[in-house]
Amino acid sequence: MSARLLYVATLTRLLEGRKHVFVGGGSPDAAAATLLQRALSGNRLQLTMLGDKRYLFLSNDYTEIFNCAATGRYDAFFMGGGQIDGRANVNLIGIGDHPSLKVRWPGSRGTPLVYMMIPNTILFLEEHTLRVLVPKVDYISAPGASEPGVYHPGGPIALVTPRCVFSFDKQRVRFTLETLNPGHTLDEVRENTGFEFDVRPDLSETPGPSLAMLETLQDRVLDELSVIYPQYTEELRADVAAAIAASKAVA
Repeated sequence: MSARLLYVATLTRLLEGRKHVFVGGGSPDAAAATLLQRALSGNRLQLTMLGDKRYLFLSNDYTEIFNCAATGRYDAFFMGGGQIDGRANVNLIGIGDHPSLKVRWPGSRGTPLVYMMIPNTILFLEEHTLRVLVPKVDYISAPGASEPGVYHPGGPIALVTPRCVFSFDKQRVRFTLETLNPGHTLDEVRENTGFEFDVRPDLSETPGPSLAMLETLQDRVLDELSVIYPQYTEELRADVAAAIAASKAVA
């Protein structure tokens, strides 16, 4: 099974039970997972997706998106980061001392508001190394938790990486390792994570997509996804076809 397909399946399961998901631009894995969960839910899931006019019921004014986030109209969101620490703080600014940063990223933009306001945020990374998962971020673009008395209804529930899946406890402000991706070990995750975390007692392997997920992707999701992410969709289509063939061969 491809890492891409495992990623989509994991994000899809984390969206179970959500009502309205906000998907930002340039997020093909998040888009695929949201469209898949929408199909699996019988189209009960509502979504706002930047870059796709079919799922952007607002105007092009970001003020409306921020208003929806602040008033509780979204109940899930996806976000990555250049650095993430053990308190789920996210750095999108850069590395080094201001103003002479060694590395410069796009900047925080609207993430402080949406991260603080939208609950059930899913953090996801394409890299799981010590330079990304750090003891303390160089700059806090968006905080994972706030001091008592600060209005902070949103925040993360999970962190998905190429090696594993963490859950996040907002009250304890701490990650817990939930599952290991196939081929990865606990020692490996510890060696490549710059912060301490708890480990689920019954630590298991991250499950891949079910046959129902694969067939729904193939029959209902991929054509729709191809409108905004054509190259990604073709790569995912090949992964899905291979996984379906392998599943039927075993059966």
